[in-house]
Amino acid sequence: MLDIQLLTTPLDTQACIQFVHADDAGGIDVFIGTVRNATKGKAVLRLDFEAYEPMAIAEMRKIAEQALEKFGAKKIALHHRVGTLEIGEAAVVIAVSAPHRAAAFDACRYCIDTLKETVPIWKKEIFEDGEVWVAAHP
Repeated sequence: MLDIQLLTTPLDTQACIQFVHADDAGGIDVFIGTVRNATKGKAVLRLDFEAYEPMAIAEMRKIAEQALEKFGAKKIALHHRVGTLEIGEAAVVIAVSAPHRAAAFDACRYCIDTLKETVPIWKKEIFEDGEVWVAAHP
């Protein structure tokens, strides 16, 4: 069971956790990626995220489906923000439930690592003296 979303509104971590809760799952792992105030020693004012939505949703769904199959996860919520985000706001929330904690950890890590490599989401870092587009990963 999957909940895949690109949102322009703040992400709801509790809703993601509630979605993945299952009586047959002994572990829930959650990753929350937030906007930090600096990158490479340079102060960040805010971030702008853009996505090619149809492809991004399809890729996010594919990643989550692979994680279900590969790690035996029960449910996955994968939500990503687009638009302007301020320091401290959540850019991505991934919640995974699985029968055992190791599978939940592994599936969650797989989802975020693969998302950063394959999903067409781009971020613009805005600084006091300019801005730069970068891939949505370090």
